[in-house]
Amino acid sequence: MQTAANLIPIPGHIDPVPVPRSFVPRSDGRIDLLGLSLADLRMALETSQLEEKQAKLRAKQLWHWIYNRGATEFSAMTDISKTMHPWLEQRFVISRPNVVEAQVSTDGTRKWLLRSDDAQDYEMVFIPDADRGTLCVSSQVGCTLNCTFCHTGTMRLVRNLTPAEIVGQVMLARDSLGEWPSQPEGRMLTNIVMMGMGEPLYNFENVRDALKLVMDGAGLALSRRRITLSTSGVVPMMARAGAEIGVNLAVSLHAVTKEVRDELVPLNRKYGIEELLQACADYPGTNNARRITFEYVMLKDKNDSDDDARELVRLLRKYELPAKVNLIPFNPWPGAEYECSTPERIKSFSSIVFGAGISAPVRTPRGRDIDAACGQLKTASEKKSRAQLDREAAAEANTETTAFA
Repeated sequence: MQTAANLIPIPGHIDPVPVPRSFVPRSDGRIDLLGLSLADLRMALETSQLEEKQAKLRAKQLWHWIYNRGATEFSAMTDISKTMHPWLEQRFVISRPNVVEAQVSTDGTRKWLLRSDDAQDYEMVFIPDADRGTLCVSSQVGCTLNCTFCHTGTMRLVRNLTPAEIVGQVMLARDSLGEWPSQPEGRMLTNIVMMGMGEPLYNFENVRDALKLVMDGAGLALSRRRITLSTSGVVPMMARAGAEIGVNLAVSLHAVTKEVRDELVPLNRKYGIEELLQACADYPGTNNARRITFEYVMLKDKNDSDDDARELVRLLRKYELPAKVNLIPFNPWPGAEYECSTPERIKSFSSIVFGAGISAPVRTPRGRDIDAACGQLKTASEKKSRAQLDREAAAEANTETTAFA
């Protein structure tokens, strides 16, 4: 009698056995296919009682139509028989975020206010340049970090965005720009930055799964070299981000002393500057051709002195970091307690860092007139003051009283 240890192995390829997972249906009972991997697409079909071989074939077809062609209707899928379209439509949907408002800045920047099925609002921004087009993607509704210079930081954290809601922002931008079918050359949307609302590393799994869809060569096919993930310094997750996602890293530094960074980025009280910079030094794949970007908002009389610039140089040299420093003029918002550094101060700071051989360009503010600039994202419903909301409620009550008079 043979034992398990000496069984003859079966030659040839064996498909891995998919692990059953639960698919949470929408309120209409259908399952949203957006945000699902190829394996999950196949499993969703099998869960709906499609025969295994059929599920494998249809999953590949659906993947191509969703992520390469941008299809949202099953009727557009010409290589799937027309008789199967009603079966798919009854059980599944391919969603897009609901657009509440779309704005265009005088400089061409576009901002969308989006609303989820559970009535949560979040924003995304597209920034066109001569040689690239960058989509700024949100990862959470609100934010938990409370960075004092950032408008989003004044919001409470509501919840994480799902992979469908994250990749849906990219899909929606592609829709708007008319960039289907997906192709590597000649498109306006060339870069993605995870710099919208929220801290991506506090929503790690969903961000990872969404970016894997974005980077898949058979789908959206955006190179990992064209994607940047920005963190305020969630040190324990940085190594996982490097290993499991592998995109470019940006760090919201904004100060070079414990006292000032504790104020500007409260997360610093948990993971200090030295610990953060060591995690940057350990981030895989960094070199002079693939530098870590350090974001540094310029705040008058707070973090913009020549001594601050020299300390920044010292820290980057100490950890031998291949670095680029983005100097960001502060974008004011109502109620902010800071002012932007003067142009002369910013120039002096930049010159010191440049003089040490470290790139330190000054970022040109974009989309300020539509509150789309760095640090300004905050959903329209949250921007209303308490007094404004009270006035609107009073006006609505008055209208109702008049109607019933």
